Amino acid sequence: MSAGEAPVAAGVGAPLVDTHGRVHRDLRISLTDRCSLRCTYCMPEQGNEWLAKSSILTVDEIVQVARVAAADGISTFRLTGGEPLLRADIVDVVRRLSAITGPDGARVQVAMTTNGIRLPELLPGLVAAGLSRVNISLDTLRRDRFAALTRRDRLQDVLAGIAAAAASGLRPVKLNAVAMRDVNDDELVELVEFAIAHDAQLRFIEQMPLDAGHTWDRDRMVTQAEILATLSTRWVLTEVPGRGGAPAARWLLDGGPHTVGVIASVTAPFCGDCDRLRLTADGQLRNCLFSTTEYDLLPTLRTQPAAVHDEGIDRMLRACVHGKLPGHAINDPAFLQPARGMNAIGG
Repeated sequence: MSAGEAPVAAGVGAPLVDTHGRVHRDLRISLTDRCSLRCTYCMPEQGNEWLAKSSILTVDEIVQVARVAAADGISTFRLTGGEPLLRADIVDVVRRLSAITGPDGARVQVAMTTNGIRLPELLPGLVAAGLSRVNISLDTLRRDRFAALTRRDRLQDVLAGIAAAAASGLRPVKLNAVAMRDVNDDELVELVEFAIAHDAQLRFIEQMPLDAGHTWDRDRMVTQAEILATLSTRWVLTEVPGRGGAPAARWLLDGGPHTVGVIASVTAPFCGDCDRLRLTADGQLRNCLFSTTEYDLLPTLRTQPAAVHDEGIDRMLRACVHGKLPGHAINDPAFLQPARGMNAIGG
């Protein structure tokens, strides 16, 4: 079945259920492929081919898609990039998305993953606009390492963003760290202690094959087992039950209340409970972070009559869900890394 061809025209308002029985409730919306950092595991320092400005979805188009998705049962929108705070209209995006309600009349949740650099200036407006939660990327607490890893000397700006989030009413604040061998694997305990001091939850992420240069090496990856072994030298870890569709498995530290999470997409995939879809900044629907197939919404949004937009969006959402595989197959010898880098897919 070709991308965009839906097997069943269930109609707007029916749940988004794939052929493996997974009900989809989460849509990751990438707002831009541009970023103020150049993390080595995400994008090259120079020579990036940015998405054409004319292909980037407008706020109206994002809201159109989100409104239909919410009617179909999507209850959480996570704004990603690139760096979502680079969008000049970011507060308007949050305000308009947070006003959307689902079939039960409840407002959707709007979360964001960011590098935190612009949070001190923008967070008050984002909270007032309806932002529910924020995740901030922080791979190291050492300035020299941060500069080498991101190719930008901006650690103090990120730390200021984390402080702003900690001082806000948003909870939980989550800090995401990609664990990398011989890069930051000697900081794992330190990063968790930093998170605790800022009333935040640290989540370690196994490095995944999503770099634009396709240089990922499985043998260089720090595994979940290694992360937990290191943390166990400092805390007694007790796994928290009831993970559901959440990407991170969590452990209580010394019985709580603080926790640490690990997103082990490579060594302990959670595909069987995945409830996420992704929308790229240029209007492509993806049913998996590692998918090699995309479902193009731009023709529906820009060439079809406005009167049939909802039906066309719904049909494309269902085609995307129907095409979802049981898992990402990273551990399959025939696995192919997506052509897009992480910044162009959206986290």
